[in-house]
Amino acid sequence: MTTNKKPTGKAIITGASSGIGKALAVEMAKKGYQLGLVARRLDVLEQVKAEIIAQIPDAQTVEVATLDVAQDETIYPVLEQLSNTLGGVDIIIANAGVTAINRTGTDNFASDKHVIQVNLIGGMATVDAAAKIFRASGGGHIVGMSSVSAWTGIAGSSAYSSSKAGFSNYLKAVRAELSNKNIQVTTIHPGFINTDISTGMSKKPFVISAEKAAKEMLSAIQKKKDSVIVPSFPWSIITKIITVLPEKLVAKVQ
Repeated sequence: MTTNKKPTGKAIITGASSGIGKALAVEMAKKGYQLGLVARRLDVLEQVKAEIIAQIPDAQTVEVATLDVAQDETIYPVLEQLSNTLGGVDIIIANAGVTAINRTGTDNFASDKHVIQVNLIGGMATVDAAAKIFRASGGGHIVGMSSVSAWTGIAGSSAYSSSKAGFSNYLKAVRAELSNKNIQVTTIHPGFINTDISTGMSKKPFVISAEKAAKEMLSAIQKKKDSVIVPSFPWSIITKIITVLPEKLVAKVQ
């Protein structure tokens, strides 16, 4: 398989060891991006790097580093070091996240707390670190991975829904704040994406593969869109309808 010989740009992706993060890494490597991949498991990241190099013989630089976004104080130092290793960075994708099923009041609030720490606090800290890097360099592109669940609370996943709603709102505010700093902010809202970590997702309606999702996401990133839903159909319609439906009706179809 051949790719662009000339580097397209330099991107750092958090949560790049699996799922959407890994699919984005592969797709961006095909397009000639130099990559900095971070996640908690360095051994898995090394495997992803090896897969990219094997699949794409003329892939550009692929650097890896360990990062647990739940440890938010470590995010900026890791991203800064990786940016320096790459000789600068154009795009930072805050993709790392977790899901959890938990029923409120069942003595498992620690699970909800962890979801908020990773998805919201970790996501915000990643965006804040990216903004600091891009303010210093004169510009760049921040991408935040949210979810269509940002539009409504999902029974059994209240913390996840809340984390994504908060992250989407945060990214919207940051976009306005950085609009005069030559820093683009893109929010991606995935619908049902079938990945190796999404249990039972293949049985859900309107599901698409992580590979197809990555293509659509990269297209939106390259077009520097403010906000995008992937896949657009039918989720762009569903998210508009769901905000006006009675809560009891929404609960029945979840």
